[in-house]
Amino acid sequence: MLLLWREAPCLPTMRIDGKVVLITGASEGIGAACAAEFAASGAKLSLTARNAEKLRAAAPAGAFTVTGDLTNEAGRREIVGRTLDRYGAIDILINNAGAGTYEPSWEMPLEDARYLMELNFFAPLALTQLVVPGMRLRKDGMIVNVGSIGGKVTLPWMTVYSATKYALGSLTEGQRMELRRDGIRTMIVCPGYVRTRFQQNVLRGATPDKVRDARRYAITAEACARSIRHGVEREARTVVAPRAAWLLVIAMRLFPSLVEARMAEMNGTA
Repeated sequence: MLLLWREAPCLPTMRIDGKVVLITGASEGIGAACAAEFAASGAKLSLTARNAEKLRAAAPAGAFTVTGDLTNEAGRREIVGRTLDRYGAIDILINNAGAGTYEPSWEMPLEDARYLMELNFFAPLALTQLVVPGMRLRKDGMIVNVGSIGGKVTLPWMTVYSATKYALGSLTEGQRMELRRDGIRTMIVCPGYVRTRFQQNVLRGATPDKVRDARRYAITAEACARSIRHGVEREARTVVAPRAAWLLVIAMRLFPSLVEARMAEMNGTA
């Protein structure tokens, strides 16, 4: 029997004020909006991105910044190490950095697919492995992985990207159970259409026209960041932003053939 329910509203259980928050991909978009949102809530920020100039411009006053490449082990260790040197702990890790591509899976160069998996999945996994030991010692911490609605409903114009986000969601759920007794929480964030430069920053390909037209339904990066902050405060398991995107997830479970046909049409392959 399939049971559908909505999480009951609850009072905040995690205080952000004074917490050390490491945010990746913080130079623009959702990452930069999260930096502003968590700074306004009193967090101590460590921000990282590859572009030093953009990172400095986006960083709120007082934030600590480290430029680095998350697909490089030495870069990851430097980011975490310098954050620990500065603050002594990392309370909340927000794995936001990621990339996408509009290449069809059946003709995508494997090096592109491997890069997407490296950045969207292996980098969050590696960063988690670096910060969890300290969290376990303190019996407290939270891992926030920014996935995509494509990690709940596969987007045929971004099939491999969706696959990386499905993997990230599964990782988040498994780690929640692994780390439960250590007092560490995990949360997956599934943004829908958000007004960022994501489409301009994709590795290859162009947005299908009907997908681009849906941009009028997009939410702002700031709205998404507020949803993430609220999710952290209430220690949510999953955040979907906007919440209306849950309807697509439910529709895919109940009427998969209809949703797949509509998605194929949007992709121009119906």
